[in-house]
Amino acid sequence: MSSLFLTPDTFPQLSAALASGQWVVACLCAGWCDVCKQYRAGFDALALQYPEQQFVWIDIEDQSDLVGDLDVENFPTILIQRKDIVAFYGTMMPEPRQVGRLLEAQLERSDDDLRREASSTSERSLWQQECNLLTKLAEL
Repeated sequence: MSSLFLTPDTFPQLSAALASGQWVVACLCAGWCDVCKQYRAGFDALALQYPEQQFVWIDIEDQSDLVGDLDVENFPTILIQRKDIVAFYGTMMPEPRQVGRLLEAQLERSDDDLRREASSTSERSLWQQECNLLTKLAEL
């Protein structure tokens, strides 16, 4: 299955994935961005390699109500989350293999490890407050 293109109609699918404990790998992008357009095929291919995880493509302009004031400095910006824990949030090179390696590292972590790391720095603590997709979806 390729990545889920996030629209209000697919919000319940994303919420269900997060609530169930499925890993979510989100790419925050913009429809006008040439880098994003080129990256999309590789991101979808990565989704096929990890069918147990939910990959989601979020257009930050189309979904501005959800994204709100998330700090997206460049594209692609990747968000990796499991349940209510944001494990990663940041800009990456448009190379799907890097996202795959990052995801692999997260898959090996226990919930205790994830929670401990989520509060290990002020930046990671901020991710939990500002970038949490489960919280953002509940607020809509």
